[in-house]
Amino acid sequence: MIRKYVFGKPFVTGAVVKSIKPEIEEIEFLKKSGNELSFQLGRDDIVYGLGQMTRGINKRGWHYSCYNLDNCNHQEDSVSLYGSHNFLIVSGKSCFGIFIDFPGRIDYDIGYKDSSQMKIAVCGDDYDIYIITEKNEREIVKELRRLTGKSYVAPKWGFGYCQSRWGYKSEEDIRAVAENHQKNDIPLDSICMDIDYMEDYKDFTVDKNAFPDLKSLASDMAAEGIHLVPIIDAGVKIESGYEVYEEGVKNNYFCKDKNGKDFTAAVWPGKVHFPDFLQKEAREWFGSKYKPLIEAGIDGFWNDMNEPAIFYTEKRLNSVMNRIGELSEKNMGINEYFEFTGLVNSISHNSGDYEEFFHNAEGVAVSHKDVHNLYGFNMTRAASEAFEKISPDKKILIYSRSSYIGMHRYGGMWQGDNRSWWSHLLMNIQMTASLNMAGFLYTGADTGGFGSDTTEDLMVRWLQFSVFTPLMRNHSAIGTREQEVYKFSNMEDCRRIIKLRYVLLPYLYDTYLKAAEEDDMMFRPLGFDYHDERSRHTEDQLLLGDEVMIAPVYVQNAVGKNVYLPEEMMLVRMKSANEYTTEILSAGDYFVKMPTDELTFFIRKGKSIRVCEGGKNTAELSDKLFRIGYLK
Repeated sequence: MIRKYVFGKPFVTGAVVKSIKPEIEEIEFLKKSGNELSFQLGRDDIVYGLGQMTRGINKRGWHYSCYNLDNCNHQEDSVSLYGSHNFLIVSGKSCFGIFIDFPGRIDYDIGYKDSSQMKIAVCGDDYDIYIITEKNEREIVKELRRLTGKSYVAPKWGFGYCQSRWGYKSEEDIRAVAENHQKNDIPLDSICMDIDYMEDYKDFTVDKNAFPDLKSLASDMAAEGIHLVPIIDAGVKIESGYEVYEEGVKNNYFCKDKNGKDFTAAVWPGKVHFPDFLQKEAREWFGSKYKPLIEAGIDGFWNDMNEPAIFYTEKRLNSVMNRIGELSEKNMGINEYFEFTGLVNSISHNSGDYEEFFHNAEGVAVSHKDVHNLYGFNMTRAASEAFEKISPDKKILIYSRSSYIGMHRYGGMWQGDNRSWWSHLLMNIQMTASLNMAGFLYTGADTGGFGSDTTEDLMVRWLQFSVFTPLMRNHSAIGTREQEVYKFSNMEDCRRIIKLRYVLLPYLYDTYLKAAEEDDMMFRPLGFDYHDERSRHTEDQLLLGDEVMIAPVYVQNAVGKNVYLPEEMMLVRMKSANEYTTEILSAGDYFVKMPTDELTFFIRKGKSIRVCEGGKNTAELSDKLFRIGYLK
């Protein structure tokens, strides 16, 4: 059951697709004082949700701010990340879900200042609250999905292995990646093209010197079963003669400043304007710009920098530089030094800049800070709706960095710019379940880590987890260790795991489609299915569909890990489609050895999974299917 409560005059975010009649009585479960909601937490209550956030599956004990932020150096003490997913489930004596549909900032204190209190502060007067009550957590998630709509279904090739790096600077670099995968017998379905393919980082352009014939390159790759997936950024470069810029200015498609002029900030190409994605006409215009790339043979994209990220604004930069000039003339002591470093760090991604520009929402000027969390949502909506017109008979792959609940109808999301840290591998495991709760099924993190230098041990362990996630992308930043797996001495282990992705693909894709169709989760915490205390507090094992449990290794130099089985399960050790062993284990605790040259997972009692003999890409998957598990 869903109850809706309306406060003020909420902005229509587009998150909800189902009409619910508002309640007139007091809000259920929560106390409301002004724009603060509170709930008395029971000693054993678990709080699930918030999608893309740090700190595990149970969010209790920390504070969070849902206000989208480009935060590539996020750590355990971070409170905001790239997406905002204002959905929580309180699981204990009472079990209910709460979704707050509000596009501005919401602050959550979930037992941080007082372990027995959950407090939610909505930074505005106009919002909708939905309270969902069902018999269990899984049914609550299903109700949220029915409220917010069916999840995006990616093309099957989007489940193949993807190789990406910021630093593939030419056609030769792309061809070298493909050739090395083929030479080393490593399956590959797609190669991402980061900002290097563009002409001076301008959206919807191609550097003709580095990529003289993109159409021929895409065609040659397609002949090998490889798809090219270019990046599209939010900021449009200010440059006379650049068609996208001039059309946007002419038709008032860009966000405005306080004086009604096109708002100017800076990102990769320098000074840019931001398309006003709250305008239907601007969405249609921006979406139409994907057409030449699609006509050139591109059938996948990733939208980036769409929080929107801001490197600086002239106003803030000038203010900071003036103050730095004053400080530099002094003998800086400790206080001045900290002020100096704070000023430098304040230039980029400063939330104060979001107060400086406005949207035209159906003729009404709306401050960006009040609708900030909708920007990436509507950029991806613009692309998705355009694809239906440009290529109605072909499913286009699209995933985004920034998101809001409801964007799952239009595309997937990757989990942002992470680091090559073991802690980020664990966060990837835990975040995947939380994002599934919010409706995001097509998701995955940058395998091996984006920033910092990965290790061979970390890469193979990360592959052993991401082999199960819908998006399996090896992505890294320029200046970091090159982490294409054929450059590692343990390439054989990595190749074996990547090949097993294709062996498991019949099960994985069917499970994804089932979850999308039935408004369900693909990944769930153990506590959603098993209600004993151990299961409720296990955060490093996940259920995958109704058949599989995974327990990934996320510790350096580990030879295995402690695994809890809430019931009898079958342990599967797999090296290839034709080389695997199974063992029935009764419920209990085990130390399970997990070598790097095999994939270890568990099949639930009485279940089996459908697999195949693999292939070098999804187009060439073997049609020889067989089952592993409890067979009659």
